Amino acid sequence: MVGALVAGGWGLFAGAALLVGAAIGSFVVVPVRWIALVMAFGSGVLIAAVSFELIAEAYERSGMTPVVAGAAGGAVVYSGANALLARRGARHRKRSGQEQPSETEEPGSGNAIALGALLDGVPESLVIGTSLLGGGHLGAATVGAVFVSNLPEGLASAAGMRRAGRGRRYVFALWGGIAVVSGLAALAGYALLGGAPASAMALITALAGGAILAMIADTMIPEAYSKVHVLTGLVTVVGFLAAFAMAHA
Repeated sequence: MVGALVAGGWGLFAGAALLVGAAIGSFVVVPVRWIALVMAFGSGVLIAAVSFELIAEAYERSGMTPVVAGAAGGAVVYSGANALLARRGARHRKRSGQEQPSETEEPGSGNAIALGALLDGVPESLVIGTSLLGGGHLGAATVGAVFVSNLPEGLASAAGMRRAGRGRRYVFALWGGIAVVSGLAALAGYALLGGAPASAMALITALAGGAILAMIADTMIPEAYSKVHVLTGLVTVVGFLAAFAMAHA
């Protein structure tokens, strides 16, 4: 029980970065280029976490088959859900500019954005809970990667929501709720999967990894590239190397 609560606490901590970013985006005018650069850095951090901590861990647990099945399945589920939500107005939920529609322009887009934020956050948090089952070191690196990547997501999304006419109450309620759900997802990952066989753990870890990779490619990197263009690749690599160093420190 204590371990599950610890996992939930780390998930809540990582999810709280969204709320911190939202506060900055709501009260401080941050240049969109800076937001995009931090988004690119966060993309690199998450790519490293997926590569060296999720996919590699899944492979070591149970071989190639669960890795391929899980990662492909996670990407398909995420991409399908993301495409559905995009039609409802959540396509630009991570954009900091004028791309997000208002409720007047597209009724129901606020709910779609909320569901999209949930879709983005749950796989990361589930991984935090399951990774802590391995003894804690892997989980700590994963928490750091998710926290660093969540900060620019919250910042960019909140800035875009404000420009679309959504109030601060909506912004903070959304990200506060996602932070709580992140903690619950991490707790559930630890509590429900503690006794799962290695093959099931590998499949679930790879599934979350595939969903996160699809999320990076669909939402984070396009936002960064739309604002800073050729710097995106360089800053993404810097984030990748920073996370790799943190994981092996």
